Amino acid sequence: MAEVLLIDQTAVQRFLTMPACIEAMDGVFRRIAAQRVLMPLRTVIPLPEGRGAFAAMPAVLQDPDGIGIKVITVYPSNHGTQYDSHQGAVLLFEASHGSLIAMMDASSITAIRTAAASAVATRLLARQNARTLAILGSGVQAVTHLEAMLAVRRIESVKLWSRNREHATTFAEREGKRHGVRIDVTRTATEAVRGSDIVCTVTSARAPVLAGESLEPGMHINAVGASTRTTRELDGPAVVRCRIYADRQESLVNEAGDFLIAQLEGFVTEANVVGEIGEVVTGRVPGRLDDSEITLFKSLGLAAEDVASAQLIYDEAKDDPSIPRFSLGGMRPEH
Repeated sequence: MAEVLLIDQTAVQRFLTMPACIEAMDGVFRRIAAQRVLMPLRTVIPLPEGRGAFAAMPAVLQDPDGIGIKVITVYPSNHGTQYDSHQGAVLLFEASHGSLIAMMDASSITAIRTAAASAVATRLLARQNARTLAILGSGVQAVTHLEAMLAVRRIESVKLWSRNREHATTFAEREGKRHGVRIDVTRTATEAVRGSDIVCTVTSARAPVLAGESLEPGMHINAVGASTRTTRELDGPAVVRCRIYADRQESLVNEAGDFLIAQLEGFVTEANVVGEIGEVVTGRVPGRLDDSEITLFKSLGLAAEDVASAQLIYDEAKDDPSIPRFSLGGMRPEH
């Protein structure tokens, strides 16, 4: 019988460290650029009464081989509650015979790998002397993005804005102490962004929280929170001021409200997109050309990121006796 590992949230966080995940995401982007990933657009089913969505994200990785799928629910209203906004499981299969080998918590994988992907983009696109970070949002992605940004730049000060000021204050006290960095809570998003070198938008907003008039030369922006055609965190004047980099071009032009709504408003066309971040990693397209440019990494989250993360976790967990296991059918009985 095929043995399946059950890897919960705590175990994912133990095995999927941020430094290791950043390097894994660098590898994913390289494989996408080399066309060694098979990955359709995600399937998303809107739930009744606008409660959220049910989504499936499969991917097949090549060299080394990996097969997996993330199946999740997305409930934006969970922000600020005991429930994650993204909940579900990543299923990992071995490539030789197609057997299921692991089921893993999707919430923690999503949180870590999304921030790690932003870290790869920041490492490539932010100015080398970037020291000030602005985070818009104070949920799960704010936690992991703070850790990720600290891993790739020498951040000396952090400014935080959230629609829930009480939540933001709690975040600032907890995470500031954890990382030994000062986090100032601002009253407006504009105040947080002013004078910042790196901006991470990680909100559940459906309408813009970052305006073009707030941007300053030399900034790098990781736009993360909006992942559908009808939601955005940046307005059109903000998007048009940026050199735009996608996690994947096909996803950007089909799923990214930050780009698509700005396009409908006449601010941008596909000519404004410099390329995919994997093309920057491999040197096929240029990154930042000078210190005055404003760069934008539009992250939608890719199934390949989930599968690569799951492979990394599995390799670390497979010999750990503390990880629960169960057996499934899949092997033909002997006759």
